[in-house]
Parts: sequence; C-alpha cells; structure tokens
Amino acid sequence: MTRHSLSLLGAAALATLAATSVHADEGMWMPKQLPQISKALKAGGLALDPAALKDLTAFPMGAVVSLGGCSASFVSPQGLVVTNHHCAYGSLQFNSTPQRDLLKNGFYAATLADELPAAPGSRIYVTVDMKDVSAEVLNDKTRALAGKARTDAIEATEKQLVAACEADKGHRCNVYSFFGGLQFQLIKQLEIRDVRLVHAPSTGVGLFGGDADNWMWPRHTGDYSFYRAYVGADGKPADFSKDNKPYVPKYHLKMASSPLNEGDFVMVTGYPGRTNRHRLPTEVDFAFGWEQPARIKSMGESIDIIKAETAGRRDGEIKMAARMQGLQNYFKNLSGQQQSWDGSDILARKQAEFDKLKAWVDASPERKARYGADMAATESLIAERQATAKAEHLLPFMAPAMLNAARQLLETADQRAKPDAERKTGFQDRDLPRLRAAQQQLDRRYDEPTDKRLAAHFLARYVAQPADTLNPAWLNALGVKPGMDEAAIRAQLDKLYAGSKLADTATRMAWMDKDVAAFKASDDAFIKAAVALHDDDQRRENRDKELAGKLQKAYAGTQQALIDYHASRGEVVYPDANSTLRISFGKVEGRNPGSDGTTWTAFTTLRGIVAKHKGPDEAGGEFNAPANELAAIKARQFGNYYMKSLDSVPVNFLATLDTTGGNSGSPVLNKKGELVGLLFDGTLDAVISDWDFNPKTVRSICLDARYMLWQMSVVDKATRVLDEMAVK
Repeated sequence: MTRHSLSLLGAAALATLAATSVHADEGMWMPKQLPQISKALKAGGLALDPAALKDLTAFPMGAVVSLGGCSASFVSPQGLVVTNHHCAYGSLQFNSTPQRDLLKNGFYAATLADELPAAPGSRIYVTVDMKDVSAEVLNDKTRALAGKARTDAIEATEKQLVAACEADKGHRCNVYSFFGGLQFQLIKQLEIRDVRLVHAPSTGVGLFGGDADNWMWPRHTGDYSFYRAYVGADGKPADFSKDNKPYVPKYHLKMASSPLNEGDFVMVTGYPGRTNRHRLPTEVDFAFGWEQPARIKSMGESIDIIKAETAGRRDGEIKMAARMQGLQNYFKNLSGQQQSWDGSDILARKQAEFDKLKAWVDASPERKARYGADMAATESLIAERQATAKAEHLLPFMAPAMLNAARQLLETADQRAKPDAERKTGFQDRDLPRLRAAQQQLDRRYDEPTDKRLAAHFLARYVAQPADTLNPAWLNALGVKPGMDEAAIRAQLDKLYAGSKLADTATRMAWMDKDVAAFKASDDAFIKAAVALHDDDQRRENRDKELAGKLQKAYAGTQQALIDYHASRGEVVYPDANSTLRISFGKVEGRNPGSDGTTWTAFTTLRGIVAKHKGPDEAGGEFNAPANELAAIKARQFGNYYMKSLDSVPVNFLATLDTTGGNSGSPVLNKKGELVGLLFDGTLDAVISDWDFNPKTVRSICLDARYMLWQMSVVDKATRVLDEMAVK
C-alpha cells in the first residue's frame, strides 16, 4: 500500500501529517496538499513558495493545461501551447493524406493563417477552480441508498453541480471521485474549442526510435509539437472561425534562464491518468493473473492484423496510425508491467500490508463496527465484477467500428428525447459537440478492410468459447453462431458491411438528428444490429450500476479505514491519479545499474541519434533521422544549446519524477518554475509503478528543451515560433 495521501481528516490531524517526512520523489500531489509537504519541497531545492503552487490561477499553475488525455502548457502570450508529438499525433494523422503526409514530413505554419484546425473534438482545458463537494454528493439521503438507486442519486447530484457550474458559459465542469468514491471534487475548466496545429517535427524526430525505443533508455526522441488556442472576438471560447483570435492566457511559461544539470531540482505539473497503488490485493492478483495478460494477447493480435492488412497501402496506414500508436504504446506498457510482476514479491507485500490493516481494524470493537462490514463486502463485490470482466473481455475487440458508431447514434437519439437533466451522463446537450466530433473523426480513422479483418478474428475467438457463456443478443445482432469458423464469420460480415451506408460521413452525421423511430424503421445493417443490441446494452448498464452502487459504499469505507490506519501511524496518503491536476517533484538523475546492468547517465546527446540512425529501409524505418538534422550534427552546428560537459546538445534526460500516462506533454520545470523540458515516457522496468512505487527504479524520461529549441532553430527554421517564445 502507498503511504502518502489526502484524507478527510480534521485540522489537528492534518497538522500532524504535515510534519511527516515523505520520500522526496514519491507522490502525485493535489495542489492543495503542497503546504503539507513544503519542507520536503524546500529541501529538494524549490525556490518558489510551495503555498503559491496550490493557487491554480497563479503562476506557474495557471499556465498548465489539459488536452483531455495529455498535458500541455502555454508558452507565449498568444496562446501558443507546447505538448508532446505523440499527443498531437491524432491531429497530424487527421490532416494527412498520401499526397500531404504531415506524419512523415512534419508541419510548420509560417503565419497564423497557415495554422491547421486540430482533429475534430480537440480541446484545451484550463483549470480555474477545484471545490470539495463530498458533502453534497454523499448527503444523508444518498448515504441511505444502495445499488443502482445510490448510483443514480450520485449521478443526479453530480449533474446538478455541473449544470450550476457551467452556467458560467465557456467552461467545462466535472465531478471527480477520489479514494474509490470516498471524496468528490468539482473541477471547473475553461474549455477552448478552437485548437489549431502550429508546428510539429517530422516522424524521424518526433517519433525517432518508434516502438523499438518506446519505454526504453537511452532515448533520443524529439517528442514535441505546438498547438494554439483560439477564442472569439470577445475573448471567450468559440467554435472554429477564421475571425477568431489567439487566446491570451493569464500566465505562460518561459524558457529556462540557466542550464539544467544532473542533480538539479525539477518538478512536473500535469494531468496523470490512472494509478492503482491503493488497490486491494484481490484486485492486484486479478489484474496480473488474468486481466492484463488477456489484454496483452488481444492487443498483440490487433497490432499484427493492422500491420498485415495495411502493408503497402499508405492511405490505410495513415487511417489506422492513431489507433496503432495507442495500441503499441499500451501493449508495451502492459507487457513491461507483466515482466516486472512475474517472479516479484509485490502481491505478498500488498497482502501483508492489507493484513496489517485488517488486524488494526479487528483490534478495536469500535473500528470493527465502523469498517468491518464494508471491508468484507468489498472483496465479495470485487469478485462479482471480475467474473463479468472475464465473460465480456472480447466484446470491445470484436465490435465493428460502424456498429459502435450506430450504437452511439441510437443512444444519442434515445437520450435526446428526454429532458436534459434526465439524460445519462455523456449524452446531455453539453456532450453533443463531443459526440459529433467522435463520429466526424471516423472520416479519416476508418479503414474497412482492416476493420472487417479485426472483427472477424475476434468474433471467431468469441464464438469458440463454451456456448453457455456467450451473449445471445450479440450473436443474433451479428448473425453468428457458436462454433462458427472465421471464414463463415467473414462471409456474414461481408453482408453486414455491404448492407450499411454508415461509412459515408454525410450519411453517418445525418443520423445525429434522427429520432428513435427512424432507427427502428431503418434497413441499414449496422443500424438494425444496434437496435437489436439496445435492450441488452441497457440491461448490462443497469447491472453495472447496481454493482457500482454497492461497491461505492463498501469501497469508500475500506479506503477510509486505510486512510485512518495510516493517520494513526503519522503517515500522509496521496490519492491515486484520476486525470486531475497533480504535481510531482524530484531531481535529474541517472540510474546505476539500469535494467540492462549498465550505468544509465542522466543525459543523452546528438551523437546517439547518429549512432542509432539506420535509414528508411531498416528496422521498419523507426531509426530514420532527417538528412538535414544529420548534416547539422556532423557539422557541429550546436547554436546556443551546446553543453560543455557533454560536448554536444542534450537530447533527453532522466529524472526521479513520479508520473504515469496522462502526464505526457507535462512541462518539466526547474526550481524557479521555468521550462526545462517535457515529460514523455517512463522506463519499461518501472512502469509497474502504477501499482507499486520503487524509488530505486522509477525514472521519467523527459525531452530536454535545449534539443527542442536546437531542432527548431538549426534544423527546421521555425523562427516565427521561436520569436514568439522570446527565444534569442
């Protein structure tokens, strides 16, 4: 179990916890927690006042933004945003064709007018407020409920809070759960809807090393790209228009005024996605004993099928590029986690910690009365959830893309017939732009031959399972039977695909405005399949809500026991990551030994790019640096970014920062809050830190800002962007 976390404790307890010493590099801290760890921050080297970091609207936190899956930051007064290349990859892909291949060649807008609209649905979110709403969400009436009634009551309150918050137009508000539903925070963000692509290096820079180097060290990847935020003439968020103007942020980050060196203090601010350090041993055992191995198998098969089906078809490769990137990244991450898990003592240690918690509870009649029933119920309910996960693992993999599109369209129509406040979360008026964007994106992210082959493969796997474990609704909707072979399934799918016009974007988008009666009357094959599945979709959703309501109560009680147990030992607990704004801190530091037994130095250099370069025809072209970059390195054209101790320009660096997925694109700041790099990866042997933090192995891989600036100035001549960032 992880030890440092936020809790619902009294002021006296918090004062005690604030004095607790914590491991200097562990923790994805909520901004409001920073005063509790101010001594550790100061000891680590922070020159800013730690209390200032808890103000989301002040410097530097006011410059940090979310892209809804990645992190980023403002770096100019004109709304210029820097993030990772792989975070802007979907926009590069969406704007690419074989004739104008931005993925391969990169992109640079010489003027504002040349900047391209990002992929549909792209957003820049600026957090402006966080408010604890636990008492409102878990009021006395809701606490008395169980099952689906409890889930529905929580959802209804959350929608009320969100609606009131979003009365301030131009903002997106969401309620986030912490500690398994023990605590709730209402987070308010400015939602910038006009996002444009400004600059991105070529694949040979931004994705140098490809999948081979992903999660590996040493690394030599220029993982950066630039967006710009635009607003209407009144300065407020607006949909895309040629008349919009660049957004003026309250704060933006400036490039470091002094060179970064090994041992220097660094911190990272961003939106980490998910960690699982507070999970119960039974959850950990299931994750590594069944769930993740099953995902690894299915993702690996998907990757192989996409490669085979798009080979020699650049248009198909481009259409599947964003999906392929995500699959390869997650596949390698989970594989690395599994390798670290196999043969480890992680489960034994977590079980021992949980046993101590239970012993502490059992030692007091009062504690046993308060926590005992919830702890027992939690383990039983988790087992029920795991059984469902096993039975339905293949459903997302085997569903044709246009069937999923049809199911979303039908649900949108069904919900649109209700008053907005009564609609499901995700299908209210506030969600319609996102739903439209999801349908629009398929215009450039759907390749029918690949989609059909994926569906046939996973359907064949599904129907090969025992007949009594299969879902009849899915069999009937797709016209397949238990035991049917892949060839017969492919023939049936040929009929379904031929009988649908949803692959046509205009046809598909027109369904966004039709009612349920139109869906039921349609003879489109995938619309008919969606209608056939609708009742079962609702049944499974209600089943999951019933379980979620029971589990929320029990799990929250178990997490409260965990928090109070650690509080009794004078220990602070930070919450698992949940895509909300967090801060981590550490220092620039290599590893000795690295996972390969060699010493990992803190920095890599331009020499490594030359050493790894193989050209377009070897290793799948993953190590294919641009010719002009290689020429500049050979000529030692280092500009202002030479580092004497390295006799080169630094490319990437390692830091003892506690990060995870979602932190991609996060600004790495020095002790003064200046930009020194971008977080973009971790090391393969340490991705298990999502579950089990080990300070000896955890390292984050960061792009050194000096390499980004060198590439932009010496190689790509992106002078307009450099001038805007006040880079001399």
